[in-house]
Amino acid sequence: MAKTKAKRKSTAKTISHIPRNEGIDYNADLFIDLNINRSAVERRAATIGKRRSVKKQWQAAWLLKAVSCIDLTTLSGDDTPSNVHRLCAKALSPIRQDLLTAMDMQSANITVGAVCVYHNKIKDAVSSLGSSTLPIAAVSTGFPAGQIPLKEKLKQIKLSVAAGATEIDIVVSRELVLQSKWKELYREVKACREACGEAHMKTILATGEIPTYTKVAKASWVSMMAGSDFIKTSTGKEPVNATVAVSLVMIRCIREYEALTGFKVGFKPAGGIRKAKQALEWLILIKEELGDEWLNPQLFRFGASSLLGDIERQLEHYVTGRYSASYRHPMA
Repeated sequence: MAKTKAKRKSTAKTISHIPRNEGIDYNADLFIDLNINRSAVERRAATIGKRRSVKKQWQAAWLLKAVSCIDLTTLSGDDTPSNVHRLCAKALSPIRQDLLTAMDMQSANITVGAVCVYHNKIKDAVSSLGSSTLPIAAVSTGFPAGQIPLKEKLKQIKLSVAAGATEIDIVVSRELVLQSKWKELYREVKACREACGEAHMKTILATGEIPTYTKVAKASWVSMMAGSDFIKTSTGKEPVNATVAVSLVMIRCIREYEALTGFKVGFKPAGGIRKAKQALEWLILIKEELGDEWLNPQLFRFGASSLLGDIERQLEHYVTGRYSASYRHPMA
């Protein structure tokens, strides 16, 4: 077990050939005058799924790309070691071998982007994945509400990294966003980044609890300035989770931050993404707004638990011409 943990720790150093976002000094002048036009954003977002049509073998290829970008997730109160074991087995072999063979993709070594679990299940994930270098992401910092002291947040992060997590999904204090306490938010996210060490950090904005796109944009900027490797829409526990419109706002901030600093920050929509058609919309959004370089698990992830089953079902339809029952494609 000690050997496995050591290997995972070293893997975090080379999880990506893309230089990590080291963050920059706090500078409110970079974002304080932002004012997002809601109607313009929503008009643009409404066209994403209509501007391009991806069919036949090209659709199958895009769906396989989507699989490689999934953070396969289980965050339930009734999680058990056997649940996590099945999740990890599915993560390492997400598409049935007969379907891969029919598409001549049996040697492509397709896996999901990572598995995502609560802290208490990290050891089960480490044991299940064995020598695999598939990243283990752990939700932290009082997920999903974040209503605990910063000292406890930092302790949670360090414990998860020590247990074998190579990625940490933190939640911001929504109170700081709602009250526009941007410097305090910067200090909190920066402290979390330092606590993560070599583990990559995804910062969850919980956009369903942020009332305006302008505040979403400002929170995105502050989180990136503080050193976030990814910014993420949602915990999946809010009444409204990932939407194309809020994703567009965050992605535009990522594009502008990269132009200013040279650092590429990843993006993760999470919550409510259950259908293959939705996955295609987000891939199109990424391609049009950030370019092909972001279309890989180093810079783009879906937070999802049921998406994989529908993608596998669509791939069977591509291979056989028939839709199968959903129970033939269990998530785990």
